Amino acid sequence: MSASRKRPYPLAGLGASNAPTVITVPETSLTIGGTGIAIIAGPCSVESYGMLSQTATAVRASGAAFLRGGAFKPRTSPYTFSGLGVDALEMLATVRAETGMPVVTEVIDTRLVDTVAMYADILQIGARNMHNYALLSEVGRTRKPILLKRGFAATIAELVMAAEHIMTQGNMDVILCERGIRSFDTETRNTFDVAAIPVLKRETHLPVIVDPSHAAGRTDIVAALSNAAVAAGADGLIVEVHPRPPEALSDADQSLSLTEFDALMRGLAPFVQAAGRHLVAPAPLPVTPHTEPAS
Repeated sequence: MSASRKRPYPLAGLGASNAPTVITVPETSLTIGGTGIAIIAGPCSVESYGMLSQTATAVRASGAAFLRGGAFKPRTSPYTFSGLGVDALEMLATVRAETGMPVVTEVIDTRLVDTVAMYADILQIGARNMHNYALLSEVGRTRKPILLKRGFAATIAELVMAAEHIMTQGNMDVILCERGIRSFDTETRNTFDVAAIPVLKRETHLPVIVDPSHAAGRTDIVAALSNAAVAAGADGLIVEVHPRPPEALSDADQSLSLTEFDALMRGLAPFVQAAGRHLVAPAPLPVTPHTEPAS
């Protein structure tokens, strides 16, 4: 949109704030936005406590500050794994207590918002639900940060207007996520719209992160797209990681192994430095009370 025209999103638009918004995750000191680059990593779907704990421990050691994991998964086919539901939320909460990593997980239904909000630190609205205005309004009534993904065929303006739906309900802590848009090309799962990052940064004051996993749909270029996102000004990444990708129950083709994610993080460091930014460091490990053994 031309700078000379009035923006149709008064809350999300740049004119609503004189400075970029920095979101502090409740009950933590971790932030998204500003000079930091936040890394969110974890499995597409929570499959078991052991798998989740192993993944969280590894990605935290590599530098990720936030843990992602799907409990409720909207799937194209009704016959594919759609998540463990509340059991997965309880696993996420347990692993958060063990690692200190705030949890990012998707909510797919207005009836589930309160339940998911009891466990998650950041509520994710997936690409399929970007136009679900009832759901946007419902999460807007919570006081948890919202990670809003761009729809497969949504324009940049439509993404920002979806954020506006959330913000009109009083929740100003919205994180925009570019995850690729559907196009005619089949070499990647989606077409990564890298130009959306600087456009969104000029149009809004909200943090902008990138999902290179869904944009790529294949592991061999996730690192390259991550580097490009940071170079273009992204405030963070959300990356799919699994300890044994071939065994993943969802998104196996685009899930990085623990070793591949560590390599991504090491390769990302020069781009972060060149951008004059820093990685948001993981929170300190929780202190486990010492218990004397029974005599």
